Amino acid sequence: MSLSIRAFTPAEVKAELTRLNTRKAPGYDMISGQILKRLPRKTVVLLTVIFNRMLTLPHFPVLWKYAEIIMIPKPGKPPHEPTSYRPISLLPIISKLFERLLLQRINEEHDPSTLLPSHQFGFRERHSTIHQVHRLVNEIATSLEEKKYCNAVFLDISQAFDRIWHQGLLFKLKHALTSIYYLLLKSYLADRNFAVRHNITLSDHYPIEAGVPQGSVLGPLLFLIFTADIPKAGNTTIASFADNVAVRSVNEDPVSATQHLQTHLNSLAEW
Repeated sequence: MSLSIRAFTPAEVKAELTRLNTRKAPGYDMISGQILKRLPRKTVVLLTVIFNRMLTLPHFPVLWKYAEIIMIPKPGKPPHEPTSYRPISLLPIISKLFERLLLQRINEEHDPSTLLPSHQFGFRERHSTIHQVHRLVNEIATSLEEKKYCNAVFLDISQAFDRIWHQGLLFKLKHALTSIYYLLLKSYLADRNFAVRHNITLSDHYPIEAGVPQGSVLGPLLFLIFTADIPKAGNTTIASFADNVAVRSVNEDPVSATQHLQTHLNSLAEW
């Protein structure tokens, strides 16, 4: 496997530019998708040079790591409560353009089936919630047909994407990806900042010390790599979709089914 990342071409950058959603809100720099779609060829070539220099350094620009948080009020909630708002993170679109190109390179050089467990269906091509639900329902129906007891626990990790431990993530990235990707993603995660905007008022800037960038392209992959080593057990089966996890235990004896399920839950709690 190469220690360098294959350079981007102007044609690849142009292709990604044409796929930009012009309805997406821009970041703090106010450079919209509509503006980027209209860049002349010379500017696309210069942008390609910048992207390739980021690969060779490897370095992710600080100005592309600044997030502006917009608070969207939840219907029927008291406006004076912070929990009554849903935060939306706006990142520079040009940074997400680079992330899409980098994600293509990662998928070219690293087979997702070797990076991620087979039970994880979130954010993966040709995997959906419907596929995972069918898999789970089929296993439950089979156990009932065999007249066995089927116990299950359904877990949803609270604020999972916002609580990713950066040092732990970098440790796992170093073992999962080649060194050049590790160094670039290390720069990508470092020195990130955010500010909250309410109407025309902007808060002070604060560092982001945990989590994967909300609204980013690489964020879902980083989350999946971080959680890829979730414990499995021989007497239970596990089904995951992003931060939602179902653990199922089947046995002819209800006590044994419960014990196997509890043992797996204990290992998950320790993990």
